[in-house]
Amino acid sequence: MTDAASLFQPVTVGRMSLPNRIAMAPLTRSRTDNTTGVPTAMNAEYYAQRAGAGLIVTEATQISPQGKGYAYTPGIHSAEQVAGWRLVTDAVHAQGGRIAMQLWHVGRISHPDLQPGGALPVAPSAVAPNVKAFTTDGFKDIPAPRALGIDELPGIVEDYRIATRNALAAGLDAVEVHAANGYLIDQFLRDGTNTRTDAYGGSVENRARFLFEVLDAVVAEAGPDRVGIRLSPLSPSNDAHDSDPRATYSPVIERLNGYNLAYLHMIEGVTRGPHPGFGGLLGELRGLYKGRYMANNVYTRAMAIEALSNGHADLVAFGRPFIANPDLVERLRHDQPLAEPDSATFYGGDRHGYTDYPALKEAAE
Repeated sequence: MTDAASLFQPVTVGRMSLPNRIAMAPLTRSRTDNTTGVPTAMNAEYYAQRAGAGLIVTEATQISPQGKGYAYTPGIHSAEQVAGWRLVTDAVHAQGGRIAMQLWHVGRISHPDLQPGGALPVAPSAVAPNVKAFTTDGFKDIPAPRALGIDELPGIVEDYRIATRNALAAGLDAVEVHAANGYLIDQFLRDGTNTRTDAYGGSVENRARFLFEVLDAVVAEAGPDRVGIRLSPLSPSNDAHDSDPRATYSPVIERLNGYNLAYLHMIEGVTRGPHPGFGGLLGELRGLYKGRYMANNVYTRAMAIEALSNGHADLVAFGRPFIANPDLVERLRHDQPLAEPDSATFYGGDRHGYTDYPALKEAAE
């Protein structure tokens, strides 16, 4: 099957039955109240417009106040946030869609302006990232984080578990553990950000310990068939580096096979960089995983068809194309041109550049 039909074959992913193989990737849009992090009817409208996706993965959603790293982003740690997300899930389900929540703790990719009490961000080790944080006053340099004490880690694992319970209470169909892009779990995995000498540092097994403690807690709460995980072994996003990605991520991916998760969501190559192709180290790592596999990173329609047709992927996630094309699935089905998003409205603001992109039929009227 080498034509567009491969994009529109139904697929079972965990306990979800999806009508097509097109996923909406997580997209931070920074459009909730900065203090409360509560989704609103505007957010519900945005997601409902895109419910044609086989699966929507929400914008990254912080599991705790400490997990916040970007202004105006939503949380899933208060009753008010749960009620706000219920607006979103009800709207998506009313359109026949399915939606998973990406669970997020940013670790060091934050700023005291965004932390409770103006505290330093936390991380496995006190290694400062060479990136800036998005605050209410614009982008600011990130200071060196505070290294987490070993006694603090069970509390963060518990935050993931409670966030999972809250997500399910809000009507999400699944959750995705964000272990990619240089955020907290990824910071533990990589030897460039983890210089610990205790049970969470040094060997790959030790550096992966936090990931699997989080995953165990989330799976215990939701069941493995409602849990996905996201990895980015080849991307230095957020100044995250590892001296040997093959040695770090191969055993992690092999161990994931024992969980029977809903899916593995992989950032293929450098985030928003050129796709590395289906061979090489990416092909090697992908070949280790035996479950459902979601491919992501600068995919075009033709690349998605190829990846599905050659067995590389079971689903393909599209990110920025979904911003300006709420009807992306239908445009891909009929090979119609895609609208270009306005990058000036990606982060923050109102409905402009958020819910006002027309579907193709509306644009023609």
